[in-house]
Formats: sequence, C-alpha cells, structure tokens
Amino acid sequence: MSPNEQFDEMGPIDYILVEWPGRQPNGEVAPHLIDLVDRGLIRILDLAFIAKAEDGTIRGLEIADVGGDVTELAVFEGASSGLLSDQDLEEAGGTMESGTSAALLVFENTWAGPFAAAVRRSGGQLVSSGRIPIQAVLAALDADEA
Repeated sequence: MSPNEQFDEMGPIDYILVEWPGRQPNGEVAPHLIDLVDRGLIRILDLAFIAKAEDGTIRGLEIADVGGDVTELAVFEGASSGLLSDQDLEEAGGTMESGTSAALLVFENTWAGPFAAAVRRSGGQLVSSGRIPIQAVLAALDADEA
C-alpha cells in the first residue's frame, strides 16, 4: 500500500490547546475524550501536557504528573505520532498564561474521513477552515437578546 493510499481515508487533522489554572485537569475531561475515541469519532495522534510557571518557564509534563488520581489519563500514555516537536510545545507554552497547565491534543476527525476521501476523489480540495469559539457564539446570542 502506497503512502497516498494509506492516508486516502483519513479525516481532517486538528489540534487544540486547553489551558487550566494551576495543575489540572481534574479528571472530568478524560471520560469524554475516551468516549470520542471509543465511538470512532476521533483518533488521537498526539497528546502532550505543558506547564507554565509564574516566572514564564515552560516545561512538559508526564501524564502521571498531571493525572495524579485521574487514572483515566493513563490510557493516553505514549500517544505520540511524532507530529509535535519541542518547538511546537514551546510555541504552545508561549500562548499560555503564567501559572497554568495545558493539554495539547492533535487528533484526526475520523468521522469525516469518508466525506474527506470522497471530496478528494471527486477532485475537490479544502480551501478554508475555521472554528467559532463558543464564547463568541454566546456573546453574539447575548447581544442579539439585548
């Protein structure tokens, strides 16, 4: 199987950086992330945890350092495709507030794989993509009500 054939059915690849105050998460997120994977909606390619100290120092965290009593996170130990570099982690850390921790997640939208493959086979290509943050949607709805 050629590399092109291997990736023909892949869905779009996204990343998110989720930040928490202090040393988080508290475990509430892990079951939802596991559910998305179990249902085949996403495939985790990379998962990295980052801490930014009050002095601005950025460092990677091991899942054990983040998880503590959150044993669900252990299923993600070693989730690394090699897409994330040390420079990516530094850049992500640069966007974080001091005194926070974050999860940097790179994932395939497997639910969209068949659609994306059909688009490619028909000669189509993605020319633009974006996200609307929920905070922006809520602000627009609030403004509309006012």
